Amino acid sequence: MNYTKIVATLGPASCTYPMIKAILEAGCRVIRLNFSHGSHEEQQLRHDLVRQASRELGIDVAILMDLQGPKIRLGQLKEASYTLAKGETLVVTTEPCLGTRNRVSIDYPYLHEEILPGSRILINDGLVSLVVERVEGQDIHCRMLEEGTLIARKGVNLPSVPLRYLNSFTKKDEADLAFAFSNQLDYVALSFVRSAEDVKALKAYMLATFGSTIPIISKIEKPEAVVNLASIMAESSAIMIARGDLGVEVPAEEVPLIQKAIIRSCIDAGLPVITATQMLESMMHNPRPTRAETNDVANAVLDGTSAVMLSGETA
Repeated sequence: MNYTKIVATLGPASCTYPMIKAILEAGCRVIRLNFSHGSHEEQQLRHDLVRQASRELGIDVAILMDLQGPKIRLGQLKEASYTLAKGETLVVTTEPCLGTRNRVSIDYPYLHEEILPGSRILINDGLVSLVVERVEGQDIHCRMLEEGTLIARKGVNLPSVPLRYLNSFTKKDEADLAFAFSNQLDYVALSFVRSAEDVKALKAYMLATFGSTIPIISKIEKPEAVVNLASIMAESSAIMIARGDLGVEVPAEEVPLIQKAIIRSCIDAGLPVITATQMLESMMHNPRPTRAETNDVANAVLDGTSAVMLSGETA
């Protein structure tokens, strides 16, 4: 019988040796190092403690590097935050500026060339939702779809924008990848994959720079990746259903159907698949999961997922 694996993310709450040892003893067999957070020194400490615990317990443990990838963010604000009411207007500009309640900057310099009226701009995992009314030069005039709070440097999702000038592999990822090779990590997860070309480009970079490759886990978190799933699978060693960003980019009610379809496709292809994000999120604050979370995990397992992943729950 093939048991469903557990992937656990290490972070500030779990970077002591006793805690890492307890996580492995509880059944985790893959440790995720999230390179969106933490320095190389912090990640090195976590890596070394995992290897030490693995040796002491006699347990084979794989270590997965999750590359940050390209993350579009708001610029800095004059105040700590601004709360805007439904219907208020806001200018989002690609011109660098210190943001106010009426005008904020975004760090993707080509957005004004690609976005169209009617497009949505989602900030902070969709907690702020805007619709574009018109574009004038570098200024994108928007209207708030509901009340929301602007906070500096929060992430931005652009569901209907092609983002032609955005590479899935960044300069930061290059530096982080050197860490993966120097520590002989087992897997590398590529964020914001949109097509098989993104995976091919990472493989080519690995070969050209390091003379070998590390198995690549492609994260499915963009609508384009769902459309291009078959070709992405053909270039990947495994697939991760990254439900966090995916749930912002597509309607929430579609995520369960997409999840089931991806798991089925991976089973048919004999490819490992990880179901990730908000599996047991309430347990960040409570000792027991909700009934809905219990059902969510059970459904993923019954559908045949190879692994479930814990993020903030263990980090």
